[in-house]
Amino acid sequence: MNLNLLFVHSTWAMVAIAIFNSTLASSAGASTPPTAQNSPNIKGYSSAQVLDDFNPSPNPLQFPTKPEEVKIQQTTPISLAQALELARRNNRDLQVAILQLERSRSALRESQAALFPTLGLNSSVTNNGNGITSDSTESTTSFNGSAQLNYNLYTSGNRQATIRASEEQLRLDELNVESQSLEISLNVTTKYYDLQQADEQVRINQSAVDNSQASLRDAQARLQAGVGTQFDVLQAQVNLANTIQDLTNSLSQQQIARRQFATLLSLAQSVNISAADPVQLAGLWQQTLENTIIQAFQNRPELPQNLAQRNIYEQQRRQALSQLGPQVSLAASYNLLDRYNDRINVSDGYSVGLQASLRVFDGGAARARAAQSKANIAIAENQFASQRDQIRFDVEQYYFQLQSNLDNVQTATLALEQAREALNIARLRFQAGVGTQTEVISAENDLRRAEGNRVTAILNYNRALANLRRSVTSRSTITPSS
Repeated sequence: MNLNLLFVHSTWAMVAIAIFNSTLASSAGASTPPTAQNSPNIKGYSSAQVLDDFNPSPNPLQFPTKPEEVKIQQTTPISLAQALELARRNNRDLQVAILQLERSRSALRESQAALFPTLGLNSSVTNNGNGITSDSTESTTSFNGSAQLNYNLYTSGNRQATIRASEEQLRLDELNVESQSLEISLNVTTKYYDLQQADEQVRINQSAVDNSQASLRDAQARLQAGVGTQFDVLQAQVNLANTIQDLTNSLSQQQIARRQFATLLSLAQSVNISAADPVQLAGLWQQTLENTIIQAFQNRPELPQNLAQRNIYEQQRRQALSQLGPQVSLAASYNLLDRYNDRINVSDGYSVGLQASLRVFDGGAARARAAQSKANIAIAENQFASQRDQIRFDVEQYYFQLQSNLDNVQTATLALEQAREALNIARLRFQAGVGTQTEVISAENDLRRAEGNRVTAILNYNRALANLRRSVTSRSTITPSS
């Protein structure tokens, strides 16, 4: 089949997916991973209920002290879509990025406060009298109040630069949330595929154990009938022991993959998960390489992040140079004084004035800070160029991997059918006395390897597709709930 046609013509692409997925489903048979509906661990299953049960304690400082608090109570199969939703809810890195975004919003509001004047009020009530040892008991009580108004009329660009830097930092943190969402989505997706591969490896090794047990029964039956040898039985027993050991190891890897995935999703302490989705092609990429590269340049948040960081450095440069310019401010005050029982009315007064300052010499500190910012600008520009080149390489790398893995899926699917047929022929030959136990064992090992190769090819294809989608941000990302 021509790969170029698969990637250009959507009709052939959808036909290919249907062929591979139907082949996979028919070959998996009863070994398809359990779904939530038939899971023995859940009654009255619902997606929302499962997600609620998986949520960890709202207290991030929770510290379990009893074994029952960390004992796994249930293992629940979940889909990839549910896993992404759990990541959106629970992922610590995403929550930190969202908090940083809120912090930047507050910082922007703080810098915008410089656009308004500051107003302060002061008041005091004072009682004055003669000394304690004096015979006079006369004392006076007075009230003093004042109001001050200050406003920076001209800051040589410092105020505008500060506000603009805060705006760029807010934009940078918004892009960081988007980037974190994309990265988390990719990590969850690829780890889910790892979980599927661990589950499939258990299934494959369990099937190998079943085949080895069948071969051992055939060898023992032939030995009892007098047409077999003890050597054939011993070969079958060794092969069975090897497959059981492989199954034991794959079960251990399955549990590790499940706990690793649970840690990634920050799940509650008492729950565990398994993959509910069947192993099948996740889709096909139908855009040309050139269009994919352009789309990546337009959509990836890393490039605008570099530009925002460059703009922050530019505003910091202007802030530094503004210290060398004149600073003009308005100051106004109003005072109120009243001395009680002196038969004099309240006295008041006010003052209004302009204040100006100019730093004549600072030892070159301001220009040195400006030079540092200028160097940072050049660094950000070079980082932009490096990031652009890296984005192109990522797209090209995963695009080529996608094509080669699709070829591997076709080859592995054909090899699996051939391996099944070869095992059937080897068994029939052995049962008829014209074949050897060695041929059967070799055919069983070939079948197990062919099944593993097909699963690996499909999941490697899905991983490459997930990475390519991440490279161009084409799939929906995890976004914080409103």
